[in-house]
Amino acid sequence: MLRLQIHLTLPPWIGDVVDDGKRYLTDEERVGLAIELSRRNIEHNQGGPFGAAVFNGDGRVVSVGVNRVIPQTCSIAHAEMMAYMSAQQRLAAFRLNGDGNRYTLATSAQPCCQCYGATVWAGVDELLIGARAEDVEELTEFDEGPLPADWVGELERRGIAVRRDILREQARSVLATYGQSGRHY
Repeated sequence: MLRLQIHLTLPPWIGDVVDDGKRYLTDEERVGLAIELSRRNIEHNQGGPFGAAVFNGDGRVVSVGVNRVIPQTCSIAHAEMMAYMSAQQRLAAFRLNGDGNRYTLATSAQPCCQCYGATVWAGVDELLIGARAEDVEELTEFDEGPLPADWVGELERRGIAVRRDILREQARSVLATYGQSGRHY
């Protein structure tokens, strides 16, 4: 029988980490939250070492995501994808900034080719990144897939500002911990 419903979940510990009443005003606070989510995800053995969060223009958390590929048996359950899907459901909008408000995605590591593609259409105005793709591939066994040669320029041409290397060493530390753990998703 064909499945008529798709059900993805985030781990229950998310509520212990995310303060949805707080305003995360700096890029470092926002990426710091994404990195903390990635760290907790591997500590709890809930998926890969990736975290992401969508923020509104006031700096409040709209949604978060962590990598849930293995626990959810779903290859698209990447942190960014989970954050986008959750934000879109919460706001009842397939394009987040379609309402004229501004939204930011903060992620612990540079989006892979899948999450990059989703970023083009998700409706965010800004992308904040911790670790680079080369950090992910150096420190773990993940293959981040192909991106356009000028991927940053492609996003910026679509009105999405990109800032990289925010708390990069902290993000690399989580990736290194995961890579040394022997677990590989």
